[in-house]
Amino acid sequence: MILYPAIDLKDGQCVRVLHGDLSTATVFNNDPGAQARAFVEAGFHWIHVVDLNGAVSGKAVNAGAVEAILAAVSAPVQLGGGIRTLKDVERWIEAGVSRVILGTVAVKQPDIVLKAAQLYPEQIAVSVDVRAGKVAVDGWTADTDLDAVTVARRFEDAGVAALIVTDIDRDGTVMGFNVEVFGAMADAVKIPVIAAGGLASVADIERLKKRKGAPIAGAVLGRALYNGAIDPAEALGVAA
Repeated sequence: MILYPAIDLKDGQCVRVLHGDLSTATVFNNDPGAQARAFVEAGFHWIHVVDLNGAVSGKAVNAGAVEAILAAVSAPVQLGGGIRTLKDVERWIEAGVSRVILGTVAVKQPDIVLKAAQLYPEQIAVSVDVRAGKVAVDGWTADTDLDAVTVARRFEDAGVAALIVTDIDRDGTVMGFNVEVFGAMADAVKIPVIAAGGLASVADIERLKKRKGAPIAGAVLGRALYNGAIDPAEALGVAA
């Protein structure tokens, strides 16, 4: 299982928010590049980056901070938030992003995801963000009437590298993973599933690994990592 330490960007800073609400932001680092380096030095092999302002506005807002992260580390970076067009995808892959995450367009314009996955095999991930059982879009400011599996199955044979499934109801709460949310998705589709939202302790990683059924490919580490509830070495050991 791959662990993805998260750098959520708001106004150029590394923050954590509650349920995606930008007004709840807590700043953990003013230097995104330094934060990325710290994660790599702690032993993590990937970095998960989200442009929170961009997710809401539909266009890149924290591009400078993303570029600072790319310049600071050689570890692969996956990036989401405000990426809505093929041109956006091309821009970031050319800039050095290893995997581009598409969420809102996966719901509203799935053809863009299918084309991107064709152009950039294994470099496109789909973000499926779930609130009360339904998929949310536009930086989680709008809900749809679609369930997560329905959205995910659109991309079953498209060459998508991963599904990042976020439990919005637990995101930022450090309540612990709802393992069944992620397990149900992993069992329903062949695309590797990365779990996000609510991670509280290393025990959550153990529970993900031990569940019966299709394996969970990865987990995103957020607030619990920043506040010291998770020791990187211990988490990486369990994941391995």
